[in-house]
Amino acid sequence: MSNNQHDWPEPIVRVQSLSQSCIDSIPERYIKPSTDRPSISSCNFDDANIPIIDLGGLYGTDPHARTSIHRQISEACKEWGFFQIINHGVSPDLMDKARETWRQFFHLPMEVKQQYANSPKTYEGYGSRLGVEKGAILDWSDYYYLHYLPLSLKDYNKWPSFPPSSREVFDEYGREVVKLGGRLMKVLSINLGLDEEVLQNCFGGEDIGACLRVNFYPKCPKPELTLGLSSHSDPGGMTMLLPDDQVPGLQVRKHDHWITVKPARHAFIVNIGDQIQVLSNALYKSVEHRVIVNSDKERVSLAFFYNPKSDIPIEPIKELVTQDRPALYPSMTFDEYRLFIRMRGPRGKSQVESLKSPR
Repeated sequence: MSNNQHDWPEPIVRVQSLSQSCIDSIPERYIKPSTDRPSISSCNFDDANIPIIDLGGLYGTDPHARTSIHRQISEACKEWGFFQIINHGVSPDLMDKARETWRQFFHLPMEVKQQYANSPKTYEGYGSRLGVEKGAILDWSDYYYLHYLPLSLKDYNKWPSFPPSSREVFDEYGREVVKLGGRLMKVLSINLGLDEEVLQNCFGGEDIGACLRVNFYPKCPKPELTLGLSSHSDPGGMTMLLPDDQVPGLQVRKHDHWITVKPARHAFIVNIGDQIQVLSNALYKSVEHRVIVNSDKERVSLAFFYNPKSDIPIEPIKELVTQDRPALYPSMTFDEYRLFIRMRGPRGKSQVESLKSPR
């Protein structure tokens, strides 16, 4: 696997190693243009947070509770594109175990991790950059990317075998989060005025895609000059993020301000991806977000992407296209869309906006 290094345009540097060797400066390659740096003033909304929604009553007998939860999710999808969920049915122990097992992986010796080094051909494995543009300004993070569904892409050889039992933990975690994704898809579908299965069927029914990106953000001596992850909207369907609830870092764009999310304990942060923006004909919008880094604490977060089957054409759902609201996007498969993004790396919302059909 280690010869994958040659597929990248430049030698790969692990940010974790840089973090250990940089005392009071960071390499030029990680310094963002001044317009993209995390300004302190933009994060001053101390009271602002994305909505926190308790799913506890979703399957109970009280219809008012159910209606209220649906309404809160609907408003969050329209207003924010982001929300946190608690009492979501995934065991808190499993969430902690998944996060801490990954943390242990990132603290293994470098030669163990290097056995899983990834290449731009699939991105699967241990990585430190997205996009293959030579000389690009890089993000202050390492990551691990793996496929969970479809089963034809699930390859345990690409999953870490250390620490022991890690594969079982990640498997169980993936199973539970996929179930949660299915439950949320029904809610989103009903909220759009559709039958509960419509959105899921557009994704391929049972035959969806799912993958996990584990982000490792090492300590950074100059957090004001760089980002852990550049501003982007998620290209896929829906993302369920297990944050590091001890160390905030995710920022969501609301109008022209960046709001730092305060993670609730054992909550998932859910956000709408570009594919649901397209299917909903932009009734729901994927929203730009980015990650800031910290000078004295590392962070680990798990982003689980719940995606359409890769070769199904995705276009606005017919019932959501009217004379007043014509289809905003051309039909494109998720595979085509992903390729379009991989060539360019994370670039705000420019991807999905550039697809809009000319008027």
